[in-house]
Amino acid sequence: MSQNDLVYHKKNLPESLKRLGFLLLGIGLALGIAGFLFDAQRALFNYLLAFVFITSIAIGSLFLVALEYIAGAEWSTPIRRIPEFLASFIPLLFILVIPLLLNVHSIFEWSQKNVVAGDKILTGKSPYLNTTFFIVRTVLTIGIWSLFYYLFVRNSRKQDITKDQLLTKKNIKLSAIFIPVFAITVTVSAIDWMMSLAPHWFSTIFGIYFFAGSFVAALAAITLATILLKEKGYLHPKMNNEHLFSLGALQFTFINFWAYIAFSQFMLIWYANLPEETVWFIARWGGMWSYISLGLIFVHFLVPYAVLLSQPAKMDPKRLKFISIWILGARFLDLYWLIMPQIHSAKAGILTLVFEFGFLVAAVGGFLLVFYFNAKKQNLVPIGDPKLEKGLNFRL
Repeated sequence: MSQNDLVYHKKNLPESLKRLGFLLLGIGLALGIAGFLFDAQRALFNYLLAFVFITSIAIGSLFLVALEYIAGAEWSTPIRRIPEFLASFIPLLFILVIPLLLNVHSIFEWSQKNVVAGDKILTGKSPYLNTTFFIVRTVLTIGIWSLFYYLFVRNSRKQDITKDQLLTKKNIKLSAIFIPVFAITVTVSAIDWMMSLAPHWFSTIFGIYFFAGSFVAALAAITLATILLKEKGYLHPKMNNEHLFSLGALQFTFINFWAYIAFSQFMLIWYANLPEETVWFIARWGGMWSYISLGLIFVHFLVPYAVLLSQPAKMDPKRLKFISIWILGARFLDLYWLIMPQIHSAKAGILTLVFEFGFLVAAVGGFLLVFYFNAKKQNLVPIGDPKLEKGLNFRL
């Protein structure tokens, strides 16, 4: 690799990206704050929805980083900085979670002592579902993710300077530890932040369902960022459309995996027909929720499946850009379907729709800013990684 190649990736992203990020962040926060004045409880649920959406992409990106190391993958090495940048949102979760922790009693039924006292089921679950333990689990989970993020990224960026191949081996060992820890922590988070919104309900497959959707969303964000950066000339000049194939193939694979887990969860609960399990789906089969429930089949599965089915589609930048944006929207709809039916009171009207997506707009702006400031300080390509040359020469 030439010296020109090594410095090629020090270009700064355009200032317009930073301005757009601040604009979206400002508009989103303004709408979100206005939503609190209009309907405080619904605004809290909207904030929770945005928080989980951000968390999904961030932890899904970190999982891909670990997966590359432990699998010894070469094709993803030239684009590994992109999931690293997206995962840099993880330490910020410590700040973003504060409004939710301060309003636990307004969100979660199990945190209200008068409700628990008159409910045998919630009383039985109280050793786990109590405010103190909930906060401890949340802080510990974010702390574990942040620790692994710091170690992965520190070794990766240090390697740009030292070219030390032992740093890759260290990250492989870290990945072997991280993946089982990730499986536990992502399940705990899914149960705490979403399943416990309906504390009488339970599903043994819910953690896998959340992981599948999170990884699909992360892949979509990574694919979109990769194509946009490649089109603007910010990635290595050896990158070509064949490098996009594996991203498209992974999206296709995990769209099918998400659909399989979603159907399995529904089918097992439908077949058993136990009231304590079916009540959750019944709540999503009335009024407008029936349309969203049916719509998820098309939006989150059939459309991405059809678009990504052929091999040429997995290498077509235009098609991949379209479906990546589509999948990110589908992920938000999926989380909306998981979270919002549990809201206890809400006002209806046009203003509700206006405020509904305020925090989502802020989240998009936040991702743009996090990506911009990371790219300004770091190489967009891990130039010290020993697998980089093979990754750049990747062919189907």
